Amino acid sequence: MDVEAVFGREEPVVGMVHLPALPGSPGYGGDREAVRERARADAAALAEGGCDAVLVENYGDAPYHPESVPTHVVAEMAAVVESVAREVDLPHGVNVLRNDAESALSVAAATGGSFVRVNVHTGTRATDQGLLEGRAHRTLRLRERLDADVAVLADVAVKHSGAVADRDLARLARETVDRGLADGLVVSGPTTGEAADGDHLRRVLDGRDDATRDVPVFVGSGVTADNAPDLLELADGLVVGTALKRAGETAGPVERERVRALVEGAGRNR
Repeated sequence: MDVEAVFGREEPVVGMVHLPALPGSPGYGGDREAVRERARADAAALAEGGCDAVLVENYGDAPYHPESVPTHVVAEMAAVVESVAREVDLPHGVNVLRNDAESALSVAAATGGSFVRVNVHTGTRATDQGLLEGRAHRTLRLRERLDADVAVLADVAVKHSGAVADRDLARLARETVDRGLADGLVVSGPTTGEAADGDHLRRVLDGRDDATRDVPVFVGSGVTADNAPDLLELADGLVVGTALKRAGETAGPVERERVRALVEGAGRNR
């Protein structure tokens, strides 16, 4: 995966657009246009603050469907992502929680997206949605059928999950690249907004370095203006959400000044 080709620069900062609950979810507020307005506003703040790409995720849809989401969720995601793509001139990606890579890929392909994030691409993880199994074989074959130029960024030991078997992280990372054919890897902390463990990150980097293909590694949680420079000494890019929100609340609106502060901090190594 050519990071600069996908994101427009080396060591990109990808900002999260955490969607409010969509229609059909328990938290839905009853106004589709309000959801789209919020998504556009967050995306605009990320762009104005200097992010290199945006990642749209149905964060507000808890409790999440474990794997395949209903068709109405796919339709709503496509409409919102298209709205975001028209608002900002940045590469965009899609993540459909909890682990619907096929829907994410379909939405990205239909809206001109550049990448998707897949929480469990290979292996099995224990989560509050139950056991989630990687579907790399289905995701990549769907990409071939759609003839979609969409990169797959795969989490390694994703947040809000636990191991089912005792597997070495370096080996898991290597297999996700070599056998799962992921285009990039994502390392996160234990929960949303919590920093990735340094040892965890280094072991994933070791596994990536032992793989037969060279792919980027992104840090996918707990990134702040303070730690961004140090993280970019190791990782190839950052995916940031909570630190960019009002009062540091994940569900809050994006604040442009917070974005600018983080991007400027990361820029010391960019």
